[in-house]
Amino acid sequence: MVTSTEAGEAAYDKTIISPTPLDPAAAAERLKEVKGIFDKLGVVFFLGSGTCLGAIRENRFIPWDDEMDTASVIGLHGLTEETIDRVIDAFTENGYYVHVGRSARYVGIGVVKSSIRADWTCHRIIGDSIYEYPAVKSPVRLFTQLKEIDFIGEKFLVPNPPEEYLRIKYGPDWRTPKGPGFEKDVVQKIPDSAILNRSRRLRQFLTKQIVPWRAGRIRVLDCEGEPVKGAEVVVVGVGRSRTNKQGYARFYVPDDYFYAVIVRYDDHEEILYEEVLTSGATYVYRPGPKITAAQHYKAGVRAMALSRE
Repeated sequence: MVTSTEAGEAAYDKTIISPTPLDPAAAAERLKEVKGIFDKLGVVFFLGSGTCLGAIRENRFIPWDDEMDTASVIGLHGLTEETIDRVIDAFTENGYYVHVGRSARYVGIGVVKSSIRADWTCHRIIGDSIYEYPAVKSPVRLFTQLKEIDFIGEKFLVPNPPEEYLRIKYGPDWRTPKGPGFEKDVVQKIPDSAILNRSRRLRQFLTKQIVPWRAGRIRVLDCEGEPVKGAEVVVVGVGRSRTNKQGYARFYVPDDYFYAVIVRYDDHEEILYEEVLTSGATYVYRPGPKITAAQHYKAGVRAMALSRE
């Protein structure tokens, strides 16, 4: 017998592994409901990432978007860890399945109801910045005095100025709709070690060079299932390495959490935008099927494509 928790987990996983574009009317009603829960608890939040992009650029949900993005900053507008726990309880009481992940950069909460997912990212302030997924550094000043806009018949807050926020996240051409494939514009401007402080850079060196048996591994196989030697494996914002003759590349991650991964060899390149990587674990990469531009537009990049060895 499938429990409600198991069903919720399955629904959440499906929104990541097999995402489908949001129905605008259903998404609007769900976002209003999410806003009502936040408002009832007095929690200040803003539209982030793709939802902010659609609201500012087109005053609608982006046609290919598959979830809604909301966010807050811990330490701003009264948000505390205790507040986050109360919000989690409120969503559960309102019939949502709630998935919670915690890292040094943020607390990520995904809430799912009737197959529609909304993400609430509670960013931690690091220095004078926050880090947006997958490792985009944004100054805290964009979130201290939020801007109110009209969207789907309601008032919502966005970073201020939203244009600067979107330029930092999506690049100088953020006003030009690109559909799925925008991920490359995001990841290619993120430097290695972007999310690593000095102590974690040292830990990365020690893990990969001194005690490599403690590092994680990604094995790269080609379309024939053969190991690829010399493939470049990039954990975005963390670092990169090359595969050996058995096809293994070692990696280090500061937290067991979601990361974007890039695999390159010969004329092949693939971005896996959402992969869960665990310290010390071994994964296998196999190239995705060749798809048409229309299929890519509908499905976007693969996620959760790495399998455990």
